[in-house]
Amino acid sequence: MKALLVGFGDLARRLSGRLLDGGWQVRGMKRNPARVAGVEMCVGDCRDVPALVDALSGVDAVVVTLTPGEFTESAYRETYVESARSLAEALARCADGPRRVLWVSSTSVYGRGDGEWVDEDTPTHPEKFSGRCLLEAEDLIRRAPVPATVVRFSGIYGPGRRRMIGKVAEGEVVPPSPPVWTNRIHSDDCAGVLYHFLEASRAGQELPPLVLGTDCEPATLHDVQCWLAEAMGVTIRGEAPPPGSRGNRRCSNQRLLAAGYRFRYPTFREGYRALLAERDGGTAASRF
Repeated sequence: MKALLVGFGDLARRLSGRLLDGGWQVRGMKRNPARVAGVEMCVGDCRDVPALVDALSGVDAVVVTLTPGEFTESAYRETYVESARSLAEALARCADGPRRVLWVSSTSVYGRGDGEWVDEDTPTHPEKFSGRCLLEAEDLIRRAPVPATVVRFSGIYGPGRRRMIGKVAEGEVVPPSPPVWTNRIHSDDCAGVLYHFLEASRAGQELPPLVLGTDCEPATLHDVQCWLAEAMGVTIRGEAPPPGSRGNRRCSNQRLLAAGYRFRYPTFREGYRALLAERDGGTAASRF
């Protein structure tokens, strides 16, 4: 079996290692690719239909993990909407292309809430251009001529994504009230979710068209920051202003669990404990 990973960033690198260990052949597509052991890398823009047709030829599945270069509407539209449109066209042109598409999106498509639970059946009401572009891209992928699974990841953290740790190290946390609900998933579990669905597809199993990729415990931002402060031995000196752009919702992963996925890091505690242990040379793991 052969997979094409379009947009070869951090998640694709993590996924490629799992795929190679699982006996898959892996092709990567990126505008400026670097050498990755065991991966057949090709140069190409995911908005370039002929380049996509060439890259798609002979693969069994394609996984798309894109990241805009900046937080602007034009960047989001180019990265997600135009790429989705080009991929759909390339899939229609490719006679020996993949039988499954995995498209990575975000829970930001739901818009801001008041702490309510959301799942795959919850109506989407994105307030920002980012959520609107993501939703438009999802619709294009659903109408492509190859069956697709859209995975909406919540807040991704992990190695290289330690902004929360840096904030807490300054000794300020947001107040407990009003509660600001957050949802997270470790980058290793992101790769795990994608690998799980690729393996399920290889086994001939039916995949859900949409799934939320989030861990097993939504938590308030205050609780996460206080836990981190204790784990890091940081004295809380004051209150930080509550963020104004948070989604403030609780995301359900019941469909993901029902599909058979089991988390390496079921909650933020296990995930951040691993990050702190890596930072502290293993000592944090023994303390918590």
